[in-house]
Amino acid sequence: MFKRIVWATDGSAGADRALELAKALASRDGAALLAAHIVESVAGKGAALAQSAGEDERQAKIAGQVAELQARGLKASASIVHGGVHSPAHVIAEIAAERGADLIVCGTRGHTALTGLLLGSVTQRLLHIASCPVLVVPHE
Repeated sequence: MFKRIVWATDGSAGADRALELAKALASRDGAALLAAHIVESVAGKGAALAQSAGEDERQAKIAGQVAELQARGLKASASIVHGGVHSPAHVIAEIAAERGADLIVCGTRGHTALTGLLLGSVTQRLLHIASCPVLVVPHE
């Protein structure tokens, strides 16, 4: 049913939970699985921008996950995008559109609806802007 699946990951436990479902769907359908990770920049002193703490570890973790998928025979790859002028949701939606994705799989962090409204939610925004279906795997 699916030929190309984008797994949106921020390295969190929610994203790891979503990976399990993305992996099952990709295995079932023989789909290519693309791990999409957006590196958000944080403002520092002055106008300097830096990546958030722990970013190197997150990228190493994602690379390991992709390598494990490949070792299991899945067609897996990663797209790591550094910042940009758009929000992470917009970048993920653009990646999915450019790659002709049939599905985006992502997790949630378990914030309440109010917290999501106040802080913004990549998943929430993605549901509104993606050009393909978005499968959201809930927090435990």
